[in-house]
Amino acid sequence: MDLSPREAVPTAQGRKRKRPWLAISVLAVVFVAGGLMVAKFLTSAVDYYCNVDEIGTKSGCDVGRNIRIQGTVQAGSVEKASSGATSFIIEYHGVSMPVQVGSEPSGIFKECIPVVVRGRVAQDATGKVFEGDEVIVKHDNSYDAENKDRVEQANAEAAQCSQKG
Repeated sequence: MDLSPREAVPTAQGRKRKRPWLAISVLAVVFVAGGLMVAKFLTSAVDYYCNVDEIGTKSGCDVGRNIRIQGTVQAGSVEKASSGATSFIIEYHGVSMPVQVGSEPSGIFKECIPVVVRGRVAQDATGKVFEGDEVIVKHDNSYDAENKDRVEQANAEAAQCSQKG
């Protein structure tokens, strides 16, 4: 029988584990980039509903941001260009704003009706102008239910506008 000490065999506990720092770093970068992309998408996909009188005063209704703006088309303000663009003025609570749309609004668009225009507020030499890309004439039922006070105010202003013309 041999009673001499044996040579120690390295075990998993005794060895230093190499961590895959490169893989961990790449994974962290991917998660951060993915999170930033999702956050950017979600913030740019949201269009706030704003009344004309809330532009520049209500959070989310800022110059340069994509929003949906509500107001009543002023009587005598609709002008159609030969290029197909349409410009008009919308008003809400006594505040008005010029709107430029790159095409002719379809449907039942006319003067003295409440509209919602999707686009963004731009600042030019003459002041604020709303550059629209879509004009929505009729509110859907969910908007009407959630914003009853806004719809009632817009309808009241539309009735006043019709009586002027």
